[in-house]
Parts: sequence; structure tokens; C-alpha cells
Amino acid sequence: MTSPTLVWFRDDLRIADNPALTAAAERGAPIVALFILDEESAGMRPLGAASRWWLHHSVESLRARLAERGVPLVLRRGAAGVVVRAIVRESGASAVFWNRRYASAERAIDSELKSGLRSDGLEVQSFAASLLFEPWTVQTGAGTHYSVFTPFWRACQALPAPRLPLPEPQLLHPGSAGVQRIVASDTLADWNLLPTAPDWAAGLRETWTPGEPAAHDRLREFVATDLPLYDQARDEPSAGATSLLSPRLRWGEISPFSAWHAATGAGGSARFLSELGWREFAWHTLFFFPNLATANLRAEFDNFPWPQPDAQALRAWREGNTGFGIVDAGMRELWHTGHMHNRVRMITASFLVKNLLIDWRIGEQWFWDTLVDADAASNPFNWQWVAGSGADAAPYFRIFNPELQAKKFDPHGLYVQQWAADASPLKIVDLGLTRKAALGAYDVVKRSGRP
Repeated sequence: MTSPTLVWFRDDLRIADNPALTAAAERGAPIVALFILDEESAGMRPLGAASRWWLHHSVESLRARLAERGVPLVLRRGAAGVVVRAIVRESGASAVFWNRRYASAERAIDSELKSGLRSDGLEVQSFAASLLFEPWTVQTGAGTHYSVFTPFWRACQALPAPRLPLPEPQLLHPGSAGVQRIVASDTLADWNLLPTAPDWAAGLRETWTPGEPAAHDRLREFVATDLPLYDQARDEPSAGATSLLSPRLRWGEISPFSAWHAATGAGGSARFLSELGWREFAWHTLFFFPNLATANLRAEFDNFPWPQPDAQALRAWREGNTGFGIVDAGMRELWHTGHMHNRVRMITASFLVKNLLIDWRIGEQWFWDTLVDADAASNPFNWQWVAGSGADAAPYFRIFNPELQAKKFDPHGLYVQQWAADASPLKIVDLGLTRKAALGAYDVVKRSGRP
């Protein structure tokens, strides 16, 4: 019997359009499927609480789908480099396949493993599965990376079109189950990913069904009913015209290739495709600026005069008790569902940074802990964009007025009524005074003279 192929699942919790799994199936050997909860390797950022909830259920769905096809999923907790080598020894695998990752710590782990395993005589292959355009393939005329979205996206569109999504492998080797009986696995419950004391996840359970089947159901529903309304209604939080695909893409329950071709095949939406492009730009930025979650992309913002955070104001923001309806609605939607409408994300983030003068990193960490779609690129990238310290053409003038934003995007108050009808009307700050304070702080940055 041919030696097994180890397929290491990461942020690609799907069977369809999974190049690593497809290549393993084509190899014709038994498959050892593996997922590692790695909270030990150097540089790995611990998952937030909402992400841990999603991960539990998405892995559970993947495990069931693989089991139906005769491939048990091995679960292990530990440093990935140690665990993969252990599974190779235990299973006798002669090939290891995975889909590529793009954050710095993950790339370092993968690079060391690939080199070491190949030196040991194993076949090791990695595949493009999570981005339409891998970061190093999009370059300026000078051969450097991009720092502004519009030319970045123009360059992407000039490249060959994204490949078609791969179908689900039709035949997974029937000997896989026999091989994996000798490889021990953790139980998912051992990982304690779900909240218990207290169990705050009722809203998440009410809102979401994680897993690949539900992801494809949502994509079909979006293309059929919401995509035609996307351009004109996506900024209205009560309209329900957004895709709700962000956690599906974050966990790889569906690929960006599937989303791209489903949208273009239905007549497309340049706005929706550009949102996929914005996700690509976030990962492009992280690839070349690995400290995106902790360091200002624009170095001059190191001179921003952040005051000591107001603990009461921060708590009011987190709990949705600021007195500004659309801010409070957004923060309450986030706590209940693990999600927030994109327009409202910008409003709530701007309020924290520019009206409360609280460091964007504090807000980024709260979103990291409470969003089901928080990923290593988009979460800090978008916070830096709002703060003005990131990839942004005009940071000094973008201070969202939450009251004007509510009038423009929630004119009938439907969103606020849904999420914050009982919120306090007492405003914790004066918008005019705090706007002046923010502009004064930004002027310090502007006068610092740093490039």
C-alpha cells in the first residue's frame, strides 16, 4: 500500500476547492487529515472568544463531512512543528500537503517545516487557496508592494483572472480510516473552545450555523437575492444587503474563488468584487508589514499624543451605552451576534479613536475578541484605516459624525430601534469639542515632520 498523505487543514475548513485535499486525493494514497490548535508556536496570536466558538463548530462540521467520506479528522493541540512531525512518524506518511498562510509567524512555521520534512525525504507541497492574488504576485512598476488600494486593485485586475474553484474530490482513498485508527486524536471538547461560565454564546447560536454547507447556502442566497441590491443598499445597516460571507472566508469554509465566480457568473457587482479586493489588500499589507496589529503603518503616527484611556468611556463604548444611537446599536449587535455591519464598524471605530481619543489598538483587540470574522489582516488593517495611521489617502479629515451618519444611512432609525431601543440617551461626550481635540492631536502628527 502506498504510504499515506498528510493533509494539514488550517484556515481552510472545507472539502470543495481545497487544493491540498484535491492533490492528496489525486495521489491515490490513504489520507491522514489533521487540524492543529496551535497556541504555543512563537508569534501565534491567541484566538478571541468569538473566534474560538466559531472554530469549534466549523471543525465539528468538517470532521463530520470527512467522516462521511471515510477520512477521520485527527485533532491535536500544540506547537505545529512538533505536532506535524509526530503525526508523520505515527502514520508513516511520505507526503505532507497544505494550503498556504500569509501572516509572519505562520509563514515561519511552514517554511521551517517544509525545509525540514523535505530534508527527511518527504514530499511536501503547498497550494494557493485563500487569496485570489498572492501578495508577491502584485507589484508596482518599481517592483515594490502597494500602499494605496486603487492602484493595487487596478494591478490585480490586470493579472490573469482568478482560477475557477475546484470541485469536491470525487474519491478519497478508502484505506484512510484504517491508517488513522493508529493515530490518536484529541476530542474537540478537550479544547474548551466554547464558553461555559457563563455561556454568553446564545446570540451566536441564534445567528450563525458554521460549516461548509451553510457557507455555500449563504453564497447562493446572497447571489440570488442580495447581490442585485448590493451597490445601492450595502451601506444601510437595516437593509440586509451585505453578503455575511466574512466569517466563511475567514475560516475558509468557502474560498474567495468560489465567491468571485459566483458573483461574476450572476452578472457581478463591481462594488462587491472590490470588497473582495479590499480583503486582498489587507493581506497584501500584512505580508509586507507583519506588525500590523501593534505598530502604526505610518511611522509619523508614533507621535500621536494618546491620553490615558478613560476607563468609564471605554466601558460605555464596549457595552453600547454612549448615548449615540448608531454607535450603541453597533456595539450591541456585535456583542449579541459576533458581527457588525461594515458601515457601522467604521462609525464605532471612529467614535472610539477620534471622539474618545482611545488608541486604535485597544479597539482592535476588542473586535478581535468579539468578532467571529476577525482575522490577522483585515481587523488591524481596517482599524488603522479608520485611525488614519494605515493605508489611507486623507487621514486628517475623516472624522465620522455618528449623528450625521445615522441620518444618512439609518434615516428611519430601523437599525437603532432593532439593537439599541433601550439604550441611554445621555451622551458621554460633546461631538464638537471632541472633534476639535482630535484634529489638534492629528495636527501634532502632521507637524512632527516625519515621513
